[in-house]
Formats: sequence, C-alpha cells, structure tokens
Amino acid sequence: MTVLLCLVLAFAAAGCRGSASDPAERTDTTAAPMAGAGPSLTTNTALITTAAATAPPPTPIPAPPILREETPPLVEVDGWLGSEVSSLEDLRGKVVVVEFWTFGCYNCRNRIPHTQELYAEYQDQGLEIVGIHSPEFAYEQEVGNIEEAMIELGVTWPVVLDTERRTFRAWQGRPAYWPRTYVLDRQGRVRFDHIGEGAYEELEQAVVHLLAEGA
Repeated sequence: MTVLLCLVLAFAAAGCRGSASDPAERTDTTAAPMAGAGPSLTTNTALITTAAATAPPPTPIPAPPILREETPPLVEVDGWLGSEVSSLEDLRGKVVVVEFWTFGCYNCRNRIPHTQELYAEYQDQGLEIVGIHSPEFAYEQEVGNIEEAMIELGVTWPVVLDTERRTFRAWQGRPAYWPRTYVLDRQGRVRFDHIGEGAYEELEQAVVHLLAEGA
C-alpha cells in the first residue's frame, strides 16, 4: 500500500510540469536559466537576430550585356498583322521582345503561353512583343492560316510577315532556328538572345532590368 501511494504521488508531481496543451502551464522561456544550465532561449534568439542582421545581402542579378549595338533590319517583309506599326523603329523607347516563330512549329507553340504571361505582366510598363513569322512550309505562308493560328493560340501582339525568311536569315545567319527570342532595350540594342524553349526566368529578369534602365 505504501509503495502504491508513492507511485501515485510521483506521477502527480510529474504532471505539474508545463503542458503544451494548457497555455497557462507552459514554461516561461524568458525566465532566468537555472544555475549551471546553458544559455537561455532569450540569449539564443539574440544571437540568431544578430547573425541575420549581419548577413550579406543577396547578390544582385547583373544587367544583361549589350550583344549588338544596333537592331538588325527587317528585310523585305510582307506587312504586319495585329498592329499599325510598320517598323521596329516605331517602337523605339520601349523594351521589345522579338520572337521568331512559325505556327506549325511544336516548340514555338509551347513557348507562346510564357510569352502571353510576360506580355500581360509588363505591357503597361513599356514592354512590347513582336513575333516575326518566318514559315517553314508552304501552308504556313498563307496569311489566312496565320491569322487563324493567331486566334487559336492567343497571339495578341504584333506579327511581322517574313514570308521568304529574309529577316530570319538577316538576324540569325546560318543555321537559323525556330523559336528564337531576342530582347531589345529602349535604344534598340540587342540585350538577350535565346534559342528554343526555356530560359523563361532569365528572359523575365532581362525585361525587368531593361524596363528599369529607362524608367
């Protein structure tokens, strides 16, 4: 009987320590530490705060380099769709994404949703997008087919008709690629160049930098 009573008293004493289910009984972490104990929680928090305050700032993303001092020409194009603009010079003062594509190209079609997101996000801040449609096959040369594809794919930015691929070759040389994406700064200099799909984050970073440069 005496042993049973001692066990009951011992369990009762253990239950008096702070319980996480009862806020009123939680241990006060700001109280002074017991003699011989390690640093209190308050001291540790101070050390963490000091370390965070002295941590170096994140490395800034460098501005995109100047790849070409002048915008390559649009060579003997057959007009523009979706815009009253008639040359890239008309867009001087804006940051311009120039994207070579053709509507039958699988990779070009995959890239379009990312271009749509970029246009929606930054158009009001001075971004323009120009798609240069350089067809690979005869059925991609028909203007009616291009217009239908623009509606189907949600292409709402100006499109240049580069039917004979003259501009395609003038910009890229040989070999040339679909899709290929360039970014021009407000002075018309080429500051970004990417072949194929991907590099969407890098493209957006370049656009943000160039919009800020002329702000």
